[in-house]
Amino acid sequence: MSVVGFDFGNESGVVAVARQRGIDVVLNDESNRLTPAIVCFGDKQRFLGTAGAASSMMNPKNTISQIKRLIGRQFSDPELQHDIKSLPFSVTEGPDGYPLIHAHYLGESRTFTPTQVLGMVFSDLKIIAEKNLNAAVVDCCIGIPVYFTDLQRRAVIDAATIAGLHPLRLIHETTATALAYGIYKTDLPENEPLNIAFVDVGHASMQVCIAAFKKGQLKILAHSFDRSLGGRDFDEALFQHFAAQFKEEYKIDVYQNAKACLRLRAGCEKLKKVLSANPVAPLNIECLMDEKDVRAHIKREEFEEISIPILERVKKPLEKALVEAGLTIENIHSVEVVGSGSRVPAIIRILTEFFGKEPRRTMNASECVAKGTALECAILSPTFKVREFQVNESFPFPIALSWKVSASDSQNAAADNQQSTVVFPKGNPIPSVKALTFYRSGTFTLDVQYADVSELQAPAKISTYTIGPFQSAKGERAKLKVKVRLNLHGIVSVESATLLEEEETEVPVVKGSSQESTKMETDELAADSAPPSTTETEDAGAENGVEESGDKSVQMETDAKVNIGMNFSCLYE
Repeated sequence: MSVVGFDFGNESGVVAVARQRGIDVVLNDESNRLTPAIVCFGDKQRFLGTAGAASSMMNPKNTISQIKRLIGRQFSDPELQHDIKSLPFSVTEGPDGYPLIHAHYLGESRTFTPTQVLGMVFSDLKIIAEKNLNAAVVDCCIGIPVYFTDLQRRAVIDAATIAGLHPLRLIHETTATALAYGIYKTDLPENEPLNIAFVDVGHASMQVCIAAFKKGQLKILAHSFDRSLGGRDFDEALFQHFAAQFKEEYKIDVYQNAKACLRLRAGCEKLKKVLSANPVAPLNIECLMDEKDVRAHIKREEFEEISIPILERVKKPLEKALVEAGLTIENIHSVEVVGSGSRVPAIIRILTEFFGKEPRRTMNASECVAKGTALECAILSPTFKVREFQVNESFPFPIALSWKVSASDSQNAAADNQQSTVVFPKGNPIPSVKALTFYRSGTFTLDVQYADVSELQAPAKISTYTIGPFQSAKGERAKLKVKVRLNLHGIVSVESATLLEEEETEVPVVKGSSQESTKMETDELAADSAPPSTTETEDAGAENGVEESGDKSVQMETDAKVNIGMNFSCLYE
């Protein structure tokens, strides 16, 4: 059984495997630890990873990158529309309202969904792991951003399935980082928790997590994020600065040439890295466009000045995380910074000013997520015996159930009306199971939706379930028990619906036992149906008990459980 962790980023992917001596990051065929998350389509074959990146300059319109920004999102999403403007390849709206990627492959024009392309990226990472382990790789854990919606999580699982993988868990990237940090600590306190803030500034997004550590466990106290604040935003600021400068100085407009845009963006990315360690950096590109060589330089102060709109957004996720965790800055023991975009000195300066302490870099900024996912895979796998360490994860969004109540189903309802209840509040543990009791006279529908979409660029409704048909034995309103599950992946589903019918049963009474009380508990979840963190919500009208009568017999009303049909309709296809 394979124990592998995948960190698929917007720019590159990392593979980590568990061995007897610990967690190793796997090298690809070019002996690199990071593999570009790129698929390049050619006339005769496709190129994945490093080979695709090498072909990107020669074939930009057929080189698909930044797939993490497209997966599971509607074409009308404002953030997606903003991202599409900077992509060299063509993206259009499909018949289902989701994006379609256009490429010229094997001599003809073809369209691919983002899920299909991500499946190709996963297949490349899978091959890298298999070459290193000399064994088939199926079971794995995959790191995902905390802000991924239900549709995006389902899309990642579908992409992994296309690649022949079986994800044991989709784990939040910041949680994986916290796990990789805490599991090796031998000095964690036993009573008072140690609060650590993890700040992950990646290529395209920023995530903040506050975790409380005790001996043998960690608990996620709060999540916060900015989906569009990352290293590429600093690259884009430099790109726009030099594009305007070259248009004025050299009379060339790079926006009119896809290859020129790619070369200038690549040059700006290298320039940003140089500025992280030097006060000034040059930019020299040969034959950028119209056979013209361009030269320029920029100081770090100028770079930070043009990046002010980006830097001003850094504090908001930090403040929100503290508020949701119910902590003050004094309660934070230390700050860990990871992510490829965290190397910008201005970001470190802002974090230092906010927390009042210098952020630490005790973990590899690019590999910690992959190591954390591999550790989680080892915990879930029977192949390895891992140090006892409990991960108490929380869900970042509130989930509600909504249904329509008709006059026939409610004695107080004069007409049809919509009702809803929050089943999984914000910060609910993962995984979790809850059961709700309904009284209905016929088939009805349940809508699973986000209770608050203020932080999401997504529709409120997640999926719809039709429960029925069913019929009560006495012709009255039927009592139904509906079980709702929030699984390890952070995906919500209505798992089952059970019809509970009352039956009268005669039970002989043994002499001398009439004075003893008899009790019977019903409507309980099976012992093996949910993990230890399972919680259950019951309707207040569901009573358990037994009526006692004379000394000859006892008339009892018990609940006979009958599973009924249920149709499921998800917004993601």
